[in-house]
Amino acid sequence: MKRATIDLWVGIFVAIGLVSLVFLALKVGNLMTWSRAPGYHIEAYFDNIGGLKVRAPVKAAGVVVGRVEQISLDPTLYEAVATLNIQQQYRFSRDTIASVLTSGLLGEVYIGLDVGGDEEMLGEGDRVGKTQSAIVLEKLVGQFMLNQASSSATKDH
Repeated sequence: MKRATIDLWVGIFVAIGLVSLVFLALKVGNLMTWSRAPGYHIEAYFDNIGGLKVRAPVKAAGVVVGRVEQISLDPTLYEAVATLNIQQQYRFSRDTIASVLTSGLLGEVYIGLDVGGDEEMLGEGDRVGKTQSAIVLEKLVGQFMLNQASSSATKDH
C-alpha cells in the first residue's frame, strides 16, 4: 500500500513537470495568446528586419502593446512590411517611430514604438512614417574587417 502511494505521488510530480515544460515552451515561442484584445492594424516598412518573426512583441516604453501579425516583402520597393496588431486601448501619433530592436546581445527581436508629438493618431491600416531598421551584427563585423584590411593596405604602401 505504501509503495502504491509513492508511485502515485511520483506520477503526479512527473505530470506537473510535463505540463510546466509545455507551458514554458509555448510561452518562450510566443505561441500563447491568452489576451485576444480587439486591436487595429498598422504597417511599418523596413530596409532590414533582422531576425524579426511573426508574433514578436511590439513594445512602447517597455510595455507590450501589440504583436507582429504578418511580415512580407513589398514587390515594388523591396522593403520588408511588418503588419502590427496594436491593442485597442493604445493610441499612437502619426509621427511615431518604429524601430527593430533586440533585448540584449542575443535576446528576442521586437518592434519598439517611440511616440511623437503629433495630435493626429494612427488608425486601422495606416502606415508608420518613420522607421529604423535592425542593426545586423554580421554586417557591422564585415564592415569593420573591410575597413581594417583597407587601412592596413594603405599603410603598407
